[in-house]
Amino acid sequence: MLKTAERFKAEILRRLDEVTEGQDEAIHEAAVIMADTIERGGIIRAFGSGHSHANALEICGRAGGYIQTKIVREPALGIYEMLDGVGDQFWLKLDVRSEDCLVLISNSGRNPLPVELALHAREAGIKVIVVTAREVSAAGTSRSKTGKLLYELGDVVLDNKSCFGDAALEVEGIPTKVGGTSLYTGCLLLDCAVMESLDILLERGVQPPLYMSANVDGGPEFNQKLLDQFKDRLAEY
Repeated sequence: MLKTAERFKAEILRRLDEVTEGQDEAIHEAAVIMADTIERGGIIRAFGSGHSHANALEICGRAGGYIQTKIVREPALGIYEMLDGVGDQFWLKLDVRSEDCLVLISNSGRNPLPVELALHAREAGIKVIVVTAREVSAAGTSRSKTGKLLYELGDVVLDNKSCFGDAALEVEGIPTKVGGTSLYTGCLLLDCAVMESLDILLERGVQPPLYMSANVDGGPEFNQKLLDQFKDRLAEY
């Protein structure tokens, strides 16, 4: 019998190989939204409550990624994700403008906080990219007073194809499944959209404003020149 680590590695590699199947159009649409945002001087804002925060972090403020990105940090660290009205109040604190786009990540897509953020963004004319486990979400019920699920509110939906509860492996002697997969598949989908958006910008004659690694000589100085252009937009919230 394969050890659990070996089984997990095989499962992740299988899912990474399959997750983009049938999603070329959605990835392209997400890439266009990102490219449009960057070209007009907007900010790509990304939010994921709980562990979905890791997917948001993947496309914000990293080497080789866009300068014009910002994590939406939920102060309660996921505690209030399930409560109606929290997203409505949280939206009032966010500096999200018409030239921006919003990336919302939630496996279940059922909790009020991301649903409410999506609703406010759509009302404000801000494009919304959703990353979710679409089949799992569609089979569930919303916890939001609106009755909406997150995938219903995205201008584009990227399906991370995670299973119910995210954990994918059964291990003898352990009563719950182990080995979450959404970190890997969600990051791949978002990174593919970012990479394709670079090509789109170059085709438009726009130089993508990207972070250089701070550990490369000259990196901090290179980055600061670009960061200075968006200092007012990249402050907290």
